[in-house]
Amino acid sequence: MNSNKLSGVFILFWISFSSFAQLVKVKGTIVDTENRPVNNVNISFSGHTTQSGVKGNYVIKVPVNKKINLLFSHVTYKKTSISLLLKSASDYELNLIMKETEEQIGEIVVSKDKKSQIDGIVTIPGTLIKKIPGANPGVENVLKTLAGVNSNNELSTQYSVRGGNYDENLVYVNEIEIYRPFLIRSGQQEGLSFTNTDLVQNITFSAGGFQAGYGDKLSSVLDITYRKPTQFAATLEASLLGGSLAVDAVSKNKKWSSVTGFRYRNNSLLVNSQETETNFTPSFIDIQTNINYKASDKWQWSFLGNISQNKYDYQPLLRRTRFGTIDKPMMLTVYYEGQERDKYNTYFGALKSTYQFSDKLKFKFITSVFHTLEQEYFDILAQYRLEDNETTIGGDTYEGVSYTNGIGTQLNHARNDLDALIINTEIKGLYNWKDNNLEFGLKYTRESIRDRIAEWEVIDSAGFSINPPILDFSREDQPDTSFTGPLAPYQSVFATNYNTINRFSAYLQWNAKSNLEKAQLWYTAGIRMQNWSVSGTNSSGNSQTVFSPRAQLAVKPDWEKDMTFRISGGYYYQPPFYRELRDASGAVQDNVKAQQSVQVVIGNEYNFKMWQRPFKLVSELYYKALTDVNTYTIENVRIRYAATNDAKAYAQGLDLRLNGEFVPGTESWFSFGYLKTEENSADRGYIARPTDQRLKFGVLFQDYMPAIPGMKLYLNLVYNTGLPGGSPSYADAYNYQNRLNDYRRVDIGFSKVLIDANSKKIKKSWLGSFKELAIGLEIFNLFNNQNAITNTWVRDVYSKNEYAVPNYMTTRIFNVKLNAKL
Repeated sequence: MNSNKLSGVFILFWISFSSFAQLVKVKGTIVDTENRPVNNVNISFSGHTTQSGVKGNYVIKVPVNKKINLLFSHVTYKKTSISLLLKSASDYELNLIMKETEEQIGEIVVSKDKKSQIDGIVTIPGTLIKKIPGANPGVENVLKTLAGVNSNNELSTQYSVRGGNYDENLVYVNEIEIYRPFLIRSGQQEGLSFTNTDLVQNITFSAGGFQAGYGDKLSSVLDITYRKPTQFAATLEASLLGGSLAVDAVSKNKKWSSVTGFRYRNNSLLVNSQETETNFTPSFIDIQTNINYKASDKWQWSFLGNISQNKYDYQPLLRRTRFGTIDKPMMLTVYYEGQERDKYNTYFGALKSTYQFSDKLKFKFITSVFHTLEQEYFDILAQYRLEDNETTIGGDTYEGVSYTNGIGTQLNHARNDLDALIINTEIKGLYNWKDNNLEFGLKYTRESIRDRIAEWEVIDSAGFSINPPILDFSREDQPDTSFTGPLAPYQSVFATNYNTINRFSAYLQWNAKSNLEKAQLWYTAGIRMQNWSVSGTNSSGNSQTVFSPRAQLAVKPDWEKDMTFRISGGYYYQPPFYRELRDASGAVQDNVKAQQSVQVVIGNEYNFKMWQRPFKLVSELYYKALTDVNTYTIENVRIRYAATNDAKAYAQGLDLRLNGEFVPGTESWFSFGYLKTEENSADRGYIARPTDQRLKFGVLFQDYMPAIPGMKLYLNLVYNTGLPGGSPSYADAYNYQNRLNDYRRVDIGFSKVLIDANSKKIKKSWLGSFKELAIGLEIFNLFNNQNAITNTWVRDVYSKNEYAVPNYMTTRIFNVKLNAKL
């Protein structure tokens, strides 16, 4: 039996251990009036009892559609009784403050998590993020299992949503917009995502049709909240890919609190599993902190800071790639000289102040600064041989070279530098009255970019320099007749840009709730405005303004079945960022207009019980009509824009997600997505866009052994149909519509919990100092699938052919991980 079959049998064997019996969970945190966690609180109803842990956390299972009295008692504090009636199959969070006087709290009737159900967002608990295995673990790793979110690169944290590209996604941390480096060309250069999973409290995600309160992008919003600690704690993680340390701190008077994280990442384990033999010396390091200060009940302050240093030293040595068909197996052998040295240093700081002017009115003031210094230097000489191979039919071994089809040399050079400074100042307000609230905001952004591009590529085949296709040189009789024209690099980009972009944006949004007979209605209507001007190199200071009206309606009928229906949409604009202003030659085009789309999203959320446990089925049908499209090509993760606005496009699809407790006490989901997106450039006809990911299937699954509850399993499975990629970056997309092979990947993780909140402390042992301790094994690419991200194009002047040689991603890899909490 081969390894793939053994792996499949093992997974089925593991899942067979699952048992099925669970009620809806009520969970939360119990603190005293000084915001200190209270442990050993007894929580009980009808003979069912549990206790709060050392951090005040508790979980208790209660029935649905049955009124209960939940009693909280403690030897130091007075009893608290809560009358609770849950009408939803979803878990409910109930946080409590224990007081010195006894208190009877009125009846609470809970129907569902209104925020996610009404707004159509996905809520992901922060505790789930660190558990799910992946070559690039973190928030993005979990997002890629959702319908509508696609990525064919496990080394990258970037993702596309419903036909959009990587630059069309908004990311916020504590309501502060986050930026990423500009010059990243390959996923293995990225190192660390901005989001530190050790600091995360909660995550919400919208895949389209989002409200006016969010920014001006076309595709999605990722909104992350960092936690506010209540007591000292420390979390440590170490693995073969690096390590992290996070520390929670709280002052004695509880006015100050901070959570600080340090991370180190080394991708050698992943890169060395690829076909290219390398000397690889990466160094990805960052430190991040979130500091909170409660000046008074009305005024609060917070600071979010991050310093990141990513060094990428890469020296390729040898590559052997086997490709072709059974009838014609081929092999590309490449011998390398030279190296690549890249460096990305980013500095980010944001100050946020919240002022509660009155019970109804609240203001937020946000100022942030992002500074990135980037360099991309490489000189790599590749000498290649393209060969026919002898092989055993039906086998997987190649026995030798029967014929050499081509010999050539490729030299790539770059000296690219970028210095970007982005400053934001923003004021936001929220006014509540009865069942209505009004949100508003005003923001100023200044982007200063200094950019130098100097890169070229020279190709030599069988001793003859290949000229670029853009030059009209006759080459039909080579090599029989010598070429007498000028020599030119096959590709070259030379440009120096000094530009400043000033932006003013504002939004106004109204939210309301009402009833129509017995149905509940939620309305949202809003409008955004942005004005921007570009000055500097190749710019005359032209100013442009756009308005973006958006609306949303949610309806919950008075049905026996728990269903909510939503429709949302409007006009969405994406004013160009610096990369969208820069064309393929490196020149800035200040007249590039904002891409715009008309979006409509129709959704349904159905909560139900299966096996006496909560489940939820979410379905969304969407359509986007795009105009003033700025076409682009994608090479690995680098995007190059045409900067012309000469295209129109559309995206349409269906997203489905079923999540719930397939195994008692754990949350898992299965997702499916269908997408079709095409563009028509300069009226040449519709062709597939680079992000035309037709079918998507994702699974995030958690399990444990009932006989050994401390032994847990986490499964991350993604299947995507092939993208229309792999063409040369300089090629005309209308001449290359080949698709890459389907992307198939399974990552699995096993964890043995040695100590947790329910474990008896071993005070006499060194283990007694840990609150949590676990050791794990992760297997990336479990079935060892060969997934290609792009193609290397090899040219031969004798046959006049170009061969697409797949650039394969990582193979099967084993990783060992240790997690500890003090």
